[in-house]
Amino acid sequence: MNEWRRAHRVPVPQETRSTRPGGHVVVVGASAGGVEALRKMVAGFPADLDAAVVVVLHIPRSSPGALPSILDRAGPLPAQAARHHAPLRRGVVHVAPPDHHVLIEDGRLLLSTGPTENGHRPAIDPLFRSAAVSHGPRAIGVVLSGTRDDGAAGLAVLAEQGGTAVVQDLDDAMYPAMPANALQLVPDALVRTADELGAAVAELLRRPVGPRPSSHASVTPLRAEVSVAVTDRPSTEDISGAVPSPYSCPQCHGVLFEVPGPPRPRFRCRVGHAWSPESLEADQTTGVENALWIALRALEEKASLVRRLADEAHANGHRRTAEQYRARARHAEGQAEQVRALLQPEQPSTGELSSG
Repeated sequence: MNEWRRAHRVPVPQETRSTRPGGHVVVVGASAGGVEALRKMVAGFPADLDAAVVVVLHIPRSSPGALPSILDRAGPLPAQAARHHAPLRRGVVHVAPPDHHVLIEDGRLLLSTGPTENGHRPAIDPLFRSAAVSHGPRAIGVVLSGTRDDGAAGLAVLAEQGGTAVVQDLDDAMYPAMPANALQLVPDALVRTADELGAAVAELLRRPVGPRPSSHASVTPLRAEVSVAVTDRPSTEDISGAVPSPYSCPQCHGVLFEVPGPPRPRFRCRVGHAWSPESLEADQTTGVENALWIALRALEEKASLVRRLADEAHANGHRRTAEQYRARARHAEGQAEQVRALLQPEQPSTGELSSG
């Protein structure tokens, strides 16, 4: 059916696709398990969708960037890789390219190689924040399948600015952690299965749009965070309310600042790397494991070396020296066993949920 619709797609002149002043935007974030969810969602869009769509999928930096062609075949709307300074186009699905954040400003797309967020570039939160600033109540944010919690903070601020929050049904998501974390921050978000999302978004676009909430002063710190993402002002010190924390950035090892806004605590380093609490803890866990493997390798190498020195000393008749070397080898081997025990995986308690 989707191939038939694509084959019978009625071309729309590019000038009529340009987003009108005050037009709508739909911003979508996905990670693990997100490609299938995206395909189902865009398959449900009507051909006359009255909004531009911007998609971020967590992908490796070396990815060939095949998502635009996948989504172009999936439904009635054309899909294309986002281009720097290209205008938002109504009825077009714009897809973030590998290793670039995509943001919205003055009706145009901005691509940035700014600091990663939650270890990702492209990341979902920068897109959602920029949509909150640029479109407010005319923005719809959608969080799909994925691990950890990228997109949750961005969806929360989008909702604060009057935008509409939508998440994939947890039972429908291949990896429910991302939509679950988004629901924790935006509990009144609309919940739909991937098959239902396209029609649900189209219905939301037909509803009257209210004004931006009176608390719109909160746009100011949002603008500062958007500026960090596009490297206009790459310093966290420009974000009002940012205070130094006792933690360091896993990427650049600089001091992390605790910044305002959900989820709490949330962190950025001086140059802008951003971390939610869950993503920071997960990266710290990886860092600790890597350090333990390094320690294990060093201890085993030390034990091997001093045993060789013990053998050499014994062969040369230096028995007391040989025994000293053997004692040091036994000590290093004992330490290595302790480190190896720390590397054994913990067994989760019954009923414990995994965040992916």
